[in-house]
Amino acid sequence: MPDEPKTLDPAVRPATATATPPGTTATATPSGATATAGDSPVPARAHRWTLGLVTVGLVLAALNLRPAITSLGALLEEVSEGLHMSGSVAGVLTSVPPLCFAVFGITAPRLARRFGPVAVVCAGMAAIFTGLLLRPFAGGTAGFLAASALALMGIAVSNVLMPVIVKRYFPDRVGSMTGLYSMALALGTSLAAAATVPMTDALGGDWRVGLGVWAAVAALAVLPWIPLLRDRSDAGRPGERAATNASAPGMSAPATAPSAGTRAPATGTGSAVPAEAAAPPRVTRSRTAWALGCFFGLQATGAYITMGWMPQIFRDAGVPASTAGVLLAVTMVMGVPLAFVIPRLATRMRNQGPIVVALGLCGLGGYTGLFLAPAAGAWAWALLLGVSNCAFPLALTMIGMRSRTGAGVVRLSAFAQSVGYLISIPGPLLVGVLYQHSGGWGLPIALMGGLMVPQMIVGTLAGRDRTVEDEC
Repeated sequence: MPDEPKTLDPAVRPATATATPPGTTATATPSGATATAGDSPVPARAHRWTLGLVTVGLVLAALNLRPAITSLGALLEEVSEGLHMSGSVAGVLTSVPPLCFAVFGITAPRLARRFGPVAVVCAGMAAIFTGLLLRPFAGGTAGFLAASALALMGIAVSNVLMPVIVKRYFPDRVGSMTGLYSMALALGTSLAAAATVPMTDALGGDWRVGLGVWAAVAALAVLPWIPLLRDRSDAGRPGERAATNASAPGMSAPATAPSAGTRAPATGTGSAVPAEAAAPPRVTRSRTAWALGCFFGLQATGAYITMGWMPQIFRDAGVPASTAGVLLAVTMVMGVPLAFVIPRLATRMRNQGPIVVALGLCGLGGYTGLFLAPAAGAWAWALLLGVSNCAFPLALTMIGMRSRTGAGVVRLSAFAQSVGYLISIPGPLLVGVLYQHSGGWGLPIALMGGLMVPQMIVGTLAGRDRTVEDEC
């Protein structure tokens, strides 16, 4: 699923770069050093019950980071008719998520420095609950958009700060907790897509009730964080300031160092370069950085178009509404296994271009099928588009491989993701405009398929075996 990062911002003290012991996970520090996961301090009062509470909080929070988007996609036709929206206005609705992620995510580091990440995530869950509760009954398109923006604001800040919490409370289980978090996120995405329409029918057929039910799930996500608010040890700590500063502007940077395909910085003696000796690269001067930003933006464009419009495409082709929701769920759930496979494969290759092309060809096949026979091969097209949407974990992996230092990775991640989210904003809106003015899905699907070509080109450029330091 599009636009959600699975890598962790470091919360470690400044240190010089050292060799990473075998069996440990290397993380990129804000100073550019390499540190093991165990360097991150755990709150002294983090007893076993606290860690259990954090685990429950992380899972429930992850479950709520996408239903606001995919539940709306499943009922977009009913919402458009109920609020008397044109196709263009409905396209605005599908463009709101990346816009909110780009705008509100910037505030997360500053809020965390002042209040602590636990408090901000708790507030984010409360914002999701309030927005989902008010959205169906806001009365009018403007109120619906405002309530949606409130929920998406909570998603944006939680997206950025939850990895910081994983790093702090589970420094020796970063991989397993990130996997748990990622699976819960994919499950929430798929569940909302598959269950919204049947649940709406079971509750009387009112789309307002069908959308509002997800507020109850969001309310559950608030509860585990409330007891954790008593622990103020993380608010304003130097380590926390380092972690939240590292993720500006509002993005979580890849923290896992690639195991292959990168060139390690070295001195004349073969020792690691001290953190203070390496100046962060000016990524805006790097062609690779710009290629990564464009690749991130194009894959995000495809993901948000899929989440917002794919159920409607199938429904207009004669597929029942409930089945259309399940098809979207199939597309989203493909990210669960492939999010583990693709990054591992990418780090074993010096050039990730072949993976980029393979994912792009899957996307072209899926969109070609939607154009020619949307209903007859619906399940096959959903699977192909699900594979294509897994360009997201590949983009994050390449960000981690295209810089030699931790400071470079942080800057590259912030640049590529901020540029990418801005690029992705017009796509869903343009699809809505084309659909309204052409009266069918031929032109919009041609646009979606056509975007796969530049995605493969810039992805291949970004996947070359080089670092941004080589170009700055």
